[in-house]
Amino acid sequence: MGKGKPRAVEKGVVGQTLSVSSSGSLNIPSAPVYYPTEDEFRAPLEYIYKIRPEAEAYGICRIVPPKSWKPPFALDLDSFTFPTKTQAIHQLQVRPASCDSKTFELEYNRFLEDRCGKKLRKRVVFQGEELDLCKLFNAVKRYGGYDKVVKGKKWGEVARFVRPVKGISECSKHVLCQLYRDHLYDYEKYYNKLNREGARRYKRGMPVEKRGEQSFECSSSKRRRITKDGGKVKVSKVEKEDEEHDQICEQCVSGLHGEVMLLCDRCNKGWHIYCLSPPLKQVPPGNWYCLECLNSDKDSFGFVPGKQFSLEVFRRMANRAKRKWFGSGSASRVQLEKKFWEIVEGSAGEVEVMYGSDLDTSMYGSGFPRVNDQKPESTEAKIWDEYCRSPWNLNNLPKLKGSVLRAVHHNIAGVMVPWLYVGMLFSSFCWHFEDHCFYSMNYHHWGEPKCWYSVPGREASAFEKVMRNSLPDLFDAQPDLLFQLVTMLNPSVLQENGVPVYSVLQEPGNFVITFPKSYHGGFNLGLNCAEAVNFAPADWLPHGGFGAGLYQLYHKTAILSHEELVCVLAKSDCDSRVSTYLKKELTRIYSKEKTWRERLWRKGIIGSSIMSSRKCPEYVGTEEDPTCIICQQYLFLSAVVCCCRPSAFVCLEHSEHLCECKSKRHRLLYRHSLAELHELVLEMDKHCFGETTQSRTIRRQTSFPDEPTALTKKVKGGHATFAQLAEQWLLRSCKISQNPFSRDEYVSLLKEAEQFLWAGSEMNPVRETTKNLIRFQIWAEGVRDCLSKLETWSSHRGNNGEKVHLDYINELLSFDAVPCHETGHHILKGYTERAKVLIQEIESAMSSCPKLSELELLYSRACELPVCVNESENLLQRISSAKVLMEGIRKCISETRTAAIEIDVVYNLKSEISELQVKLPDTDRLSDLLRKAESCHARCGEILKGPIILEDVEVFLKELDGFTVNTPELKLLRQYHTDAVSWISLLNAVLVNIHEREDQNVVNELMLILTDGASLRIKVDQLSIVEFELKKAQCREKALRMRDTKLSLDFIQEVMMEARMLCIEGEKLFVDMSEVFDAAMLWEERAKHILAHEAQISDFEDVIRSSEDIHVNLSSLLDVKDALSKAMIWLRSSKPFLMTCFPLVSVSSSLLNVDTLKELVSESKHLKVSLKEIRMLETVLMNCKEWENDACSLLQDTRCLFDIRIIGDGTRDGLLSKIEHLIARIESLESTGLSLSFDFGELVKLKEACSVLQWCKKALSFCSGVPPLEDVEDLVSAAGNLYGTYTPSALWGLLVEGLKWLEHATKVISAPCNSERHMLSEAEEVLAKSQSIGVSFPLMVGQLECAIQKHKSWLEQVHQLFSLRPEERSWSLTLQLKELGVSAAFSCTELDLIVSEVERVESWKQQCMDIFRIVVGDDNSLLGSLEKIGQTLKRCIHIYEKPHGLKESSSFACCSSGSLDQEFLTCSSCKDCYHLRCLGSSMVGGKHAEYECPCCRYLVSGTSSPSGLSTLKFGGMRPELQKIIEHLSGEEDFCVCIKERDVLKEVLKQAQACKSRLTELVDFALAYSDKDLSVLVEKLTTALKAREMQGVHDHEGDINLMLALSRYSWKVRVNRLLEGSQKPTIQQIQQQLKEGAALNIPLEDYYWQKLTEVRIIGLQWADTAKTVVADSGALSLDKIFELVSEGENLPVRLEKELKLLKARSMLYCICRKPYDQRAMIACDQCDEWYHFNCIKLRSTPKTYICPACQPLAEELSAEPAVDQERCTDAKSVEPKTPSPTHTKRRTNPKKAESVIAQKMLAIREPNNSFRCSSGIERLWWQNRKPFRRAAKRRAELESLSLFSDLQR
Repeated sequence: MGKGKPRAVEKGVVGQTLSVSSSGSLNIPSAPVYYPTEDEFRAPLEYIYKIRPEAEAYGICRIVPPKSWKPPFALDLDSFTFPTKTQAIHQLQVRPASCDSKTFELEYNRFLEDRCGKKLRKRVVFQGEELDLCKLFNAVKRYGGYDKVVKGKKWGEVARFVRPVKGISECSKHVLCQLYRDHLYDYEKYYNKLNREGARRYKRGMPVEKRGEQSFECSSSKRRRITKDGGKVKVSKVEKEDEEHDQICEQCVSGLHGEVMLLCDRCNKGWHIYCLSPPLKQVPPGNWYCLECLNSDKDSFGFVPGKQFSLEVFRRMANRAKRKWFGSGSASRVQLEKKFWEIVEGSAGEVEVMYGSDLDTSMYGSGFPRVNDQKPESTEAKIWDEYCRSPWNLNNLPKLKGSVLRAVHHNIAGVMVPWLYVGMLFSSFCWHFEDHCFYSMNYHHWGEPKCWYSVPGREASAFEKVMRNSLPDLFDAQPDLLFQLVTMLNPSVLQENGVPVYSVLQEPGNFVITFPKSYHGGFNLGLNCAEAVNFAPADWLPHGGFGAGLYQLYHKTAILSHEELVCVLAKSDCDSRVSTYLKKELTRIYSKEKTWRERLWRKGIIGSSIMSSRKCPEYVGTEEDPTCIICQQYLFLSAVVCCCRPSAFVCLEHSEHLCECKSKRHRLLYRHSLAELHELVLEMDKHCFGETTQSRTIRRQTSFPDEPTALTKKVKGGHATFAQLAEQWLLRSCKISQNPFSRDEYVSLLKEAEQFLWAGSEMNPVRETTKNLIRFQIWAEGVRDCLSKLETWSSHRGNNGEKVHLDYINELLSFDAVPCHETGHHILKGYTERAKVLIQEIESAMSSCPKLSELELLYSRACELPVCVNESENLLQRISSAKVLMEGIRKCISETRTAAIEIDVVYNLKSEISELQVKLPDTDRLSDLLRKAESCHARCGEILKGPIILEDVEVFLKELDGFTVNTPELKLLRQYHTDAVSWISLLNAVLVNIHEREDQNVVNELMLILTDGASLRIKVDQLSIVEFELKKAQCREKALRMRDTKLSLDFIQEVMMEARMLCIEGEKLFVDMSEVFDAAMLWEERAKHILAHEAQISDFEDVIRSSEDIHVNLSSLLDVKDALSKAMIWLRSSKPFLMTCFPLVSVSSSLLNVDTLKELVSESKHLKVSLKEIRMLETVLMNCKEWENDACSLLQDTRCLFDIRIIGDGTRDGLLSKIEHLIARIESLESTGLSLSFDFGELVKLKEACSVLQWCKKALSFCSGVPPLEDVEDLVSAAGNLYGTYTPSALWGLLVEGLKWLEHATKVISAPCNSERHMLSEAEEVLAKSQSIGVSFPLMVGQLECAIQKHKSWLEQVHQLFSLRPEERSWSLTLQLKELGVSAAFSCTELDLIVSEVERVESWKQQCMDIFRIVVGDDNSLLGSLEKIGQTLKRCIHIYEKPHGLKESSSFACCSSGSLDQEFLTCSSCKDCYHLRCLGSSMVGGKHAEYECPCCRYLVSGTSSPSGLSTLKFGGMRPELQKIIEHLSGEEDFCVCIKERDVLKEVLKQAQACKSRLTELVDFALAYSDKDLSVLVEKLTTALKAREMQGVHDHEGDINLMLALSRYSWKVRVNRLLEGSQKPTIQQIQQQLKEGAALNIPLEDYYWQKLTEVRIIGLQWADTAKTVVADSGALSLDKIFELVSEGENLPVRLEKELKLLKARSMLYCICRKPYDQRAMIACDQCDEWYHFNCIKLRSTPKTYICPACQPLAEELSAEPAVDQERCTDAKSVEPKTPSPTHTKRRTNPKKAESVIAQKMLAIREPNNSFRCSSGIERLWWQNRKPFRRAAKRRAELESLSLFSDLQR
């Protein structure tokens, strides 16, 4: 939990101060409170239904149960632990939106690129750190935008959003404002414009396909976006097909419907506009970002899971938190509410609390008793059971009779199962309404109260609107913010916006109910525990439908299916109240379902299927329905599916978004037909009106028809109605049964019937016919299937087929009339007859006792039959049983092991043989074995009946050795024998050396052996030996115990006697015991002697020391130790008292108790030890009694003094001296009592008496003087702290009364010096009261009389002042009266009038001083400053009236002083004069041959900027004209004369005159459009000089003037550009046009038209030049030269195009063609370029010399193959085209390297193709030489030309 200093928050949309009434509480009306009686409290739902008409209007109410309602708290507070959540209370309202800065930066840079052509490259720094522009933008948006923030002065709140700090300076606020203005103001306007455009488009409701003018399709994202010019980008169909499904929707996982797919402009993920939450109606304009990119995980807000706490730890933490805020005292509700909303609104620092919220009671336990919970021991069973069954128990409430949630099967946590809440101070539940618009009930178990706020459900829309307007940035980041339950808003904000709010204070034991759709929230006032649950009575049903629609709108998964709940309720028994609401909801659902199903039928969806039925249709939620992939709603009643996406389902509303398949491929899934739904609606009338079956039938026939009205669609040949198509189908279905069965015809007909089955009752014939057709089809296919199986089995003899059961064949043949024409059923009858014959034979064999072979033969015949009969299975079972039985008999007879076969096995085999009725071998041998086993069984029984002797049993068992059958009796007898033998062997092992063992296990072993021997079934003779040895062992054990434990003498003596009886007393163990016994008896005798006679302490200590050597429990030892202990304790207790007997010994600071001393003296008489300290204590007690007697006497004298009833001034009768004498006596006696170091009760009384006497002494001292008020108040306050015996006395009462009068009188006199002031009547009343008090204060009475006289004198002066006229009332006199009244006058209306009038005037003057704060320095008065400004305005008007220069000798253009004794300069252009001092220090002392003023430099020569004109100095910043107007318009009538106001009015009049003249000049300049600029110079010069002279700043006029100056500057630049010596470029012209457009230059302006004309001419010529350059030599050179000449004469400079044209005019190679991208090579001598193909060059040589530079013979010898190709008489005529002038140049080595590099441009690629030159830039004009025209070279060229022709 954080802490912060509370501060006031400025009133605004979010930062609202708490609305507090005069009483100090919130102005929120309370919701109703109800007090049900015992009878009303029995039925919760009935009582809520009763109060609902009144309570629902408030949205919430509180119910106080009767006094008898006291449910026990069921949780164990000691073991109860629970998880918590951390709540940041200070961020519930005032928190920044969870915005992603990277997304904002991306969008902001895109905005900058579109508007300015650049990105934000530099960091924006604020207070030394980088400023997050995203947070700044959202913070300003929270407070309504830039304009509202500036107007409301909200920059401090904005700064806390951006960067949380404790405080921010005014300078920082100004800097933040300026940064927003510079960087984000334009973006805010752009953002708001986009939102307004989107809102208008949504409001018009244009469909998506009709908005092509405002959007374009993006081929990559299939998304429509707005272009910059508003056009639409077309996408070809081919591109769409190629990119099909290139983007998948993140919600429905579909790539279909790409035309409405939105792609996030950051992460590139896609969403359909209908899949968003909430969905969009159309594609938004501009860029769009998903919520993941808009929201940042870093700034996301929620309640973070906290630690697990026990209740005790949580309680301590909650108490610490409360003490931190309010200390140890209690705080009122008003204080808690006020502090909570201060924290929420961010004015109390950071605060975090823990809240154990939403605790599932099924996991953590419920506070109410439950049947399955363990009952606490402190709670009676009757009370526990009573509250377990109570209907107000929240565990029972949702499923009470009358609640529609009874039909819900599963327990939904928080809805059906209560949630527990453990809260602390300020833990909150934020604004929300319940899931599915349920009711909610909250019960307060224990702890501090809860504070609730509620908005009625009818005002839910208004509430949401205020929330969105108040927190726009949060809703932009999270449109479903109200679903999150993490946001609060002050109720006062809602009230100010007209939304009603009500409050409830829930105390322990109270219920709070919230109604459907009512928004509610609140917080806890301290540690408490509450429990809540939802419930839904019948009247909830309409609200539940609204909630389901809300979930569908926001694409949220619902808690349950509302449609399923309504249908389940309709099918169950419900009362009339539920039926009324249920019928309306069913009718709505029916109408909606009917409308949508008909609409789908019209669209062409004719396929339909019924959904699978529920296993438990009487409950809701037993099975989970599929959900719509778009809106996430449960599809209970109907859905649409397509075969292309079998796992995807959609609701009927979103069927068009399922896929892009045709409608005929879609299928309607439905659970109920419209007829069934209609029947459910009619069933409700039975409950509502109690109708009979006959009346219900009539109502069904006369109720609204459920057939589709005018439901038609287009078919071949026209249109057909739904009913007509159904009739046609019925006719075809009647004909099909008369024809031979055809499965395809049946399937086609049934598929066609699907379009009618979902409809109403008018389609019942179709449904009945469909059922019959399905039955016919099943029968016919069954017959055919049976025949096929029979034939297949018969042909393959069971190797590849299965039999047909006879029952199935009989079922097919059981039809009385054949359903359809199918001949196969006659063949089935033949198979049936064969099967019946076989069945008769099997039954005959089974009834007799046949052999096994006969049964096997019969079964083989049954296997050969293709029909399966049940009797064959019985036959096979009997054969199998017989074989198993034969195997069992064989195993019994062949067994040889002893007792290996149980007799029950033999019996079972015998009984199975008789039951099976089959003849089997070896039956006789089994009977003999059974007889022997029965004989053995009888003999064993006889032995077990009587006493069993060990020897007889051994003989019998030896006889039965080798017998294979085992009986239970024989097995038991063998076990008895084994037990007896084992017992005897164990006894013999224990008796070996038993008397030498000293361990304690001997006794246990013998006792165990004795017990086991007694339990043996066979008798043994060794039991007596065991008993005797056990007694010896027990005796030895007792003797051994003495070694470890001290035993008593009696016990030792008893053990010795027992050893003598057992004859073991001679053993060493018992001899040692006898010696110890004798020593103990001697010690006992000595101890009894010292106890009988009072011995010294040393004797007692000696006896105790001697007892330590005796290892016996001595009986007298405790008495000796007790006597010694009591003596020592008495000595320790007496030690403090004994110290008082020794004066030299320091005594403890704590006082002793006299009563304790008396008790010690009394105890000393019972001590058994002799002590000398007893007599010393008796002496101390005697001294104490003497002091007490003296104290009582002094107190009596004090009481007598306080009975005095006459005081006077305190000196009469020596009262003051008596008090002083008593004080001295009391102090002396106190000193004596303290020296005794005892806590006497009289000491307190003496101190009390002394304090009261000292107070009385000081009070009497005030009678003779005038004490200060502080002293009097301190004494009165001290009187309140004094209490006891003497405060009610007469003397005390008189003094208190007198002091109270003195305090009152002192306050009246000293009031003018304090804040509190008294009235004259009060002073007179105090003076009169001085006569009635019993104490006199003469000096104070005199001062009162003097103060009254001064006040009356002051009143006379005030009345004289106000008797004058207002203009005669002097301001100075008023100030004097104010000061005199404040210092001496009592409270009166005259004083208030004087003070308020002075404050008003001073406030008005201070406001003037604030307006003129720069002009008015410390040395200037307000009046002088106003007069100075008036002089500047007069001078300004003079300039406007004489605009052609200030020719007067005393006139200066720089200031209004006109002083001639200062140095000045004269402007060479305008001839105006300027003081050197006004021009600045740089001009003083310099040489000024020719001076030009700043105005002329800017307007004439253009060498300065308008911002530099402010150097024409005015004394500081000028006041704003608008502030002066507002100041005078808001002024009040004063009662005194103020000269400054009149001067200010004159200044305003002059300033407005200057403004009107400036407006005329500026309007003329803005409207001027001619070529001549000298007119503008004259006007603007006058305006500038007047502006600089004017002492008042006019913001509006300056803006218009700067616009006019900017336009003038633009015209000057354009004029220079057009008239300059160098032609402008097309880029310069376009730049000027762009700047002119920004300045809104009118189209008729001369310079605008001139620029436009030049631009058009230049662009037209440039387009022509580009066309010619790219024509590959199509245009002749003459035309090119003409075009170049035309371009050189244009008024615009186009260097690039001219350069390209000149390059185009150059001809190369022997073909004399321009450059055309073919591969070329340059001559190493003349640098002329040649095409590879023209000179027949196939590879790049190291050096190349053209034919014009090398003789022909050398060329022919180098390439002999070329000669044969050139021997032709053809001639090639060289084209006569101009060539550049030939200039021979030398080449240096470096240049040669560059030439080689150029040649490498034509390097041949590996694929034998030549690489072209890279362009004109690589063909250097200056390095090319002209083609040589020498005669000897001409022949070479001609031969080359011929060669080229041959090649072509």
